[in-house]
This record gives sequence, structure tokens and C-alpha cells, in this order.
Amino acid sequence: MVKHQPLQVYERQLCLSCITGIYGCRWKRYQRSHDDTTKWELLWSLILLFTFCLLLVWFYFWWEAHNDYNEFNWFLYNRYGEWSDGTVPILATTAAGFTYIPCRCRIFTLCHIAVGQQLNLHWLHKIGVTAALLTTIVGVISVNETWGQEWDIIPISLQATGPFLHIGALATVTALSWIVAGQVARAEKTVFQVVVVVLYLSVLLGLYVVPLYITSPCIMDPENLKQRPDVIGQRGASMLAPENTMVSFQRALEMNVTGLEVDVTISMDGVPFLMHDRTLQRTTDVEKVFPDRQMDDASFFNWTDLQQLNAGQWFLTDDPFWTVHTLFPKQRHQIANQSVCSLEQLLKLASYNNSTVVIRLRRPPLAHPCFHSWINDTLQTMQQSGIQQSLVIWTPDDDRMQVKKTAPGLIQASLEKRSPQSLHQDGISRLVLRYNQASAQEIRDFSQNNIKLTLFSVNEPWLYSVLWCSGVSSVSSEAPHILKKVPYPIWLMRPKEYCMLWVSADLLSFAVVIGIFIFQKYRTSGMRSYNPEQIMLSAAVRRSSRDINVMKEKLIFSGQPQ
Repeated sequence: MVKHQPLQVYERQLCLSCITGIYGCRWKRYQRSHDDTTKWELLWSLILLFTFCLLLVWFYFWWEAHNDYNEFNWFLYNRYGEWSDGTVPILATTAAGFTYIPCRCRIFTLCHIAVGQQLNLHWLHKIGVTAALLTTIVGVISVNETWGQEWDIIPISLQATGPFLHIGALATVTALSWIVAGQVARAEKTVFQVVVVVLYLSVLLGLYVVPLYITSPCIMDPENLKQRPDVIGQRGASMLAPENTMVSFQRALEMNVTGLEVDVTISMDGVPFLMHDRTLQRTTDVEKVFPDRQMDDASFFNWTDLQQLNAGQWFLTDDPFWTVHTLFPKQRHQIANQSVCSLEQLLKLASYNNSTVVIRLRRPPLAHPCFHSWINDTLQTMQQSGIQQSLVIWTPDDDRMQVKKTAPGLIQASLEKRSPQSLHQDGISRLVLRYNQASAQEIRDFSQNNIKLTLFSVNEPWLYSVLWCSGVSSVSSEAPHILKKVPYPIWLMRPKEYCMLWVSADLLSFAVVIGIFIFQKYRTSGMRSYNPEQIMLSAAVRRSSRDINVMKEKLIFSGQPQ
């Protein structure tokens, strides 16, 4: 009779097998090791950490840059001559890289460290990390060259997200204390223990004092909050209807905007009309009606030619803001039949609704017959429309003194950032700037000097809330339907409340970290210097045969020989 007695049994370690298998393709037990990680693999771990941090910033940048996606697409259009949503491939690759690096490689690296396994990143992952790193670097360089001003969105957005990102970072670093404490408790070299503890505590203490450098206009007493900023429809409600058309202005007025911002160009026969681009190619069907003139300057068309163009069908075809699916059939039909809008038509609509109009006037080229009379032609159209001069905000700096004499009731505004004293000397009472051109302190300074500030383009509730708390008087937006839903800043916190939140989070984090270090020290103090594999094996012997896997057997013969 033959008896089988197991010499060595192993516990099934499915979780550990998945960790080492996915990270380094070490699925078998004999492939794993508790030896020290090689310098080469440590270098790859640092590269992985750098890639993760870079991707984190890149992802955050594009998340907050949602406010300016249309501006980015417009830059691409000016460079390549074709309209497309360039943010889609960028967002897709960013999401893929951000999902791959943190969720797979970085998390499994921490898991390896936590269980004491040797790091050995598989070569396929190394290729993936390298591709993600190079792609992100190329993206950063490209954005810096073509859209460098957009980097300002990061410090501005931190005014809204800074306090919450601090809490999230503090919670993450506090949770990492479990791994750090375990490594320190198991380490045999005192130097290693000291270095790890000092580095970790430096990061932790740095996070504890970060709120000293966090400034946000939303940290204020609610009693000091100024009235809600007016919303001006930039080229109408251009996210819901084709820009600079009558239907766009009507939709904006339905959203209770207080004003309309328009771009004015002069036709060959002296008729001011509304057009943002230099050419008619993007927002009309000029390539069908006048195929030989599609690249001509818009001002070289006379008004009769302009009235033949369709200025709405492009919106339904290109769907630049992904909003066409929200339109009713009647609205689509109305949009499809829009024509180029004249300044006089807009002014009559604004006068009827008692709405202000911000005029951005583009001077025609030198060869244009109205090169010298462009301002007079515009002023004459304003007088013919019958609109009150106090409803018109005039922004061109050219011949401003003449404009004041001809139409003294106009509200004088400037598109150039200047000191309050200089603005008062020129009789200018309003500034129209991009939202990144004025800090919270500058907004308060302009307000104290009776200079009203209009910032563009503000499409996101978080940005609107930050500017509201800063005290801005009005914003220009392509999305008045979104800002209409913001009756109060997204968040507002008293300084004392924020200080209490900050101190409480720091104390809680410190207590948790100390507790984890003490627990890890106590947990490992009673362990003998066993190889972790041996500890697992000894524990496995006491389990039932259903949970063990026999690796080797010894044959024991019993009974009388034949």
C-alpha cells in the first residue's frame, strides 16, 4: 500500500499573482523574488513617477481648459484652414494615458512595495510608459507654442479647486503612511529608515502648511459678496445658435443677458455687418455661392452679395459645441435659414429689449473704399437704428475724440489694459479684457476707481463663481444658458471656517500617521527573521486540503514485502 505525504504545500495567492503578473508578467511563484530591486528598475520607477506627475498636470489642464475649447478650435482653424474639434483626440489620448499610468502601473508599483516584492516592470509596460511620456511632452510643447496664454488657467482654477485638492492630497499622503511605515519597520539598515522617514515627513509637513499659500476670493465673509455679475452674450448665445445671427441674439435675450457683444465689419458699399472671422469661409456657404472668393476678406463683399449667403447651416453641420441634438425641429429649421446679420438689425433688436451692445469694430484693409470712413459709417448706422447712445459700449481706440464729439452719450471702453488714472484721463469708464488679464486684486482696484470690468470668455460655473467673488461687474459668455443656472457662487467659505477645516484636517492626518507607524512597528516586532514566503507556507499547512496545492510528494511504503 502506498501513502502520499506532502513535503511542501503552498497557499494560493491569487491577489499577489495578479499584482506581479500584471506589473511584470511574473505569474508563477518561482518567478517572484524578495531581493532588492535593481538600480535599473529603480530608474524606471522614477520615470514612472515623473510620467504620472506630468500626466496629472496635463489632465488637470485640459479638464479646466474646457472653458476655452472653442478658442482652441478657432486657433487650429486659423492655422490649418479647416474647422474641426481638435480637443477630441487630445482628450481621448489623455484619458487613455491617465487611466493606464495611475490605475495600472503606479498602483501596482505601490502594491509591490507594500508586499515586499522586487520591482520588475515588464518591457511592454516600459514601452507604454515611454509612449505616454513622449506624447505628453510633445503635447505640452505644442500647447506652449500655439496656445501659451492658456497655461494661466491653472493658477486661476486653483483659486476654485485649491482647498479641495489640498484635502485630497493630504488624504492620499496620509494613506501612503501604511506603506512607508511598513517599509521602515521591516528595514534592517538604520540609514534607510532615517532617509525614508525624513523624506515622508518633509512631504507631509509641506502639505500641512500649504494652506498658508492658498489664496481664493471665495474665502470671504458672505456679507462682503457683491451683486451677481451681469452676463453679456458673446456673439449671442453662440453655443445654442450660429454666432452673430439674429436667432443667436434672440436666444441670448431669452437667457436674461444684460447685453450683447458683437464683431463688426464694413462691407464694400459701407454697410456695417457682423462677422468674427477675417473671411466668410467658416460661418457661411461662401464656397458654394462664390467659390472663387471664399478666401477673400469679408469686407470686400457688398451687402447684396452678403445677403445671398447662408449663415446658419454650418452650425448644424459642424455642431461645434455638441449641442445640435438638444434643438427642436423648429429651431433647426430656423437656424438653417439664417442670413448674415447687419449691425442695424442688431441695434434695433437691442433697443427694443433695452439691452446694451458691446461693439468690437474691425478696420477694413487699406484698399477698401471705407478705410478712412469706417468709424463714421458705423456711427451713422447707430443713429439710423434709433438706439439710445447710453446702451452702446464703444471699444475702438481709433479717433476716440472724434467719436466723443459725434456721439457723446456712448459708453467708452478699452480693450487694452491700462492704469485707472490713464483711463480716467481719456474718459474711459470700462475695460473689456480676457479673464486671465486681471487678477483678483486688480479687479478690486479697478472697482475702487469706478472702472467697470467686463471679462471674456467665461463659460464655466467655477470661473464665473471665482470672478463673482473677486468683484467683477460683468462677464462676456458664449454659454449664457449655463451661467443662468448659477444664482450663487459654487462655494463660499468664511476665513474662520476654512482655518478650522485646515487645522482639523492636519490634526486628523497627524494622528492617523502616528497611529499607523506605531501599529506597523508593533505588528512587525514579534516576527522572526523569516522569509515572507516561508511564513505563508507555514500558515498554509494548517489549512484544509481544499485550500492547498500539493507541490511535491514523498512515497512511503508500508506493509509486508511480497
